[in-house]
Amino acid sequence: MPLLVEGRRVRLPQSAGDLVRAHPSLEERARLLRGQCVQPVGPQGLLYVQQRELAVTSPKDGSISILGSDDATTCHIVVLRHTGNGATCLTHCDGTDTKAEVPLIMNSIKSFPDHSECGRLEVHLVGGFSDDRQLSQKLTQQLLSEFDKQEDDIHLVTLCVTELNDREENENHFPIIYGIAVNIKTAEIYRASFRDRGPEEELRAARALAGGPMISIYDAKTEQLRIGPYSWMPFPHVDFWLQQDDKQILENLSTSPLAEPPHFVEHIRSTLMFLKKYPSPTNTLFPGNKALLYRKNEDGLWEKITSPGS
Repeated sequence: MPLLVEGRRVRLPQSAGDLVRAHPSLEERARLLRGQCVQPVGPQGLLYVQQRELAVTSPKDGSISILGSDDATTCHIVVLRHTGNGATCLTHCDGTDTKAEVPLIMNSIKSFPDHSECGRLEVHLVGGFSDDRQLSQKLTQQLLSEFDKQEDDIHLVTLCVTELNDREENENHFPIIYGIAVNIKTAEIYRASFRDRGPEEELRAARALAGGPMISIYDAKTEQLRIGPYSWMPFPHVDFWLQQDDKQILENLSTSPLAEPPHFVEHIRSTLMFLKKYPSPTNTLFPGNKALLYRKNEDGLWEKITSPGS
């Protein structure tokens, strides 16, 4: 079944700009989202989603009330929600394998009980800008096309991507929105920034930089964050990259060097250092080849579960 806007089938391929011009509700929603102030989100009740991760939960979750992600330049943040049971998935897509990722997003929502005829599936796409290499434009088209191929009706509610999320300064282009959060209980989606990107921020970033595929990181039934066990090959030329200056790292390891947030190079350096320290992580970081498990404590903060069962 098709991708729908205001109950009508979307005609693809269209650019994001053409699509919103054909549907005034999309244009208005994108305008309102761009016009918001960025809200800093604290760690309490937050599940932060990194690049190539997805997390899904529902309003019944006693631990998680907010899903969020940021640092998206050419990447897109996708929120899929079922209005009946409130099951909500947030993921940070970078265009690596959109064809495989969209079915993962769909199945994550369908895994919840009460996925019945009562309610509908709504999708929100945010991120990207008018970058020189047109990577954002390509990812927008891929996501719209893959959601359009799914068996279920999917209602496109928010489209604030690529040229709709673009600002120009001194002839250079930048995203307007770098990050969003979704409130699981109220379904509100808003511009957001995050100080806390844990737990195991470096380990999770290393998996993505080493080429790991999209994965689900949270079990809503047990209310536990599950990390690993991961394996990766030693990162090629890691010593070479660590010797390069900031400009070289920015120009070679970013899809959009001019548009990256200020902490990008520091983040890449620390991730490369992590990959150098753990060239083969399976036994060193995951004793007994078991996952690292975390849950929220009474203060709403992540706490490691010391005896991971099965």
